[in-house]
Amino acid sequence: MAFLKELFHQNTSTLVSLFLLAILPLVGDSILAWGLHENAEWLRHPSALQMLLYFVVVAFTMTFALTHTTVVVLVTAFYFGWPGFAGMLLTYMLAALFGHMLATSLDKGKLIGLLEKFPKAHAIMHELRADSWRLVLLTRLSPVLPFALITFILAVMGVPRRQFLTASVVGMLPRTLFFYWLGTKAQDVLLLIQDPDTGTAGKVLVVVLVAVSLFGLYFLFTRALKRVLQRGVEKEQKNFS
Repeated sequence: MAFLKELFHQNTSTLVSLFLLAILPLVGDSILAWGLHENAEWLRHPSALQMLLYFVVVAFTMTFALTHTTVVVLVTAFYFGWPGFAGMLLTYMLAALFGHMLATSLDKGKLIGLLEKFPKAHAIMHELRADSWRLVLLTRLSPVLPFALITFILAVMGVPRRQFLTASVVGMLPRTLFFYWLGTKAQDVLLLIQDPDTGTAGKVLVVVLVAVSLFGLYFLFTRALKRVLQRGVEKEQKNFS
């Protein structure tokens, strides 16, 4: 109980941000669907400036968890087709970069500082951070894990920015390609947002990506835990010798 009180007291802004990042996409997707229904005409034949404005807006909404990334991918594919795919990838990178910068500025190392009081938890965090490329890759593979929330958590953990950006793009590429292709085949954007029909092959792909992500993360965590415990045993043996 004392730990939880100290955690909340010293990391209020971080914890409140995590909570908002978890619930805001539910509201943002509804607003996006309404906005598309009312103002969709200009997206059907956009100019270069309008496309640029669109990508700036969705980069902002993904950074602040106002929309789910999968919804943005579907909408972008529906209106822009494959010519918009490069813009979608660049938008991912910008959203990830801004999210990382925002989380770092809000937390300012307070959470890691608190974990230093708990050596085992801090040691596990250090081990996971040492394997940060694979950690980021596995979290990005899953279509279930929220983009902005995971960005915030990884940034607070101290994952290096360059590794974070490259692994984010590589990890999100398989599901992005699939949902982008799905969006290009849709006939109605509102129906697509409300119920994207992935078909049997699509459902299998989603399940496989989620499974690889979860089992990979479990492997990384258990390996980090074993390393920490092994170092603890070796340290005790040295003290007794």
